[in-house]
Amino acid sequence: QVQLVESGGGLVQVGGSRRLSCAASGRTFSAYAMSWFRQVPGKEREFVAAVTWSDGNTYYAASVKGRFTISRDNAKNTVYLQMNSLKPEDTAVYYCARQPNRGYEYDSWGQGTQVTVSS
Repeated sequence: QVQLVESGGGLVQVGGSRRLSCAASGRTFSAYAMSWFRQVPGKEREFVAAVTWSDGNTYYAASVKGRFTISRDNAKNTVYLQMNSLKPEDTAVYYCARQPNRGYEYDSWGQGTQVTVSS
């Protein structure tokens, strides 16, 4: 069973940066893609970014494109989300998730890490 553990959340000022990490554990880890989502209380969880595990192709939500960068370290089974030029509307709980195969639903989720952007 895959476990995902996020870290790196916290309080950051508007215009600042933060890097989130998501470490995957399990006897053998594989994925088609790893993604970041975020959720604000009272709203649906929204897609932020994704990276394909084998070749590193990346995808972003329009709201973060140009400000956030997703990357992965296959040797460490870790995915990162570098967040720059943060805005108050980026405040949310951020979750990482695994898509096991192309076209499949996400089957593993982390517990989430809070990011708060203050002005």
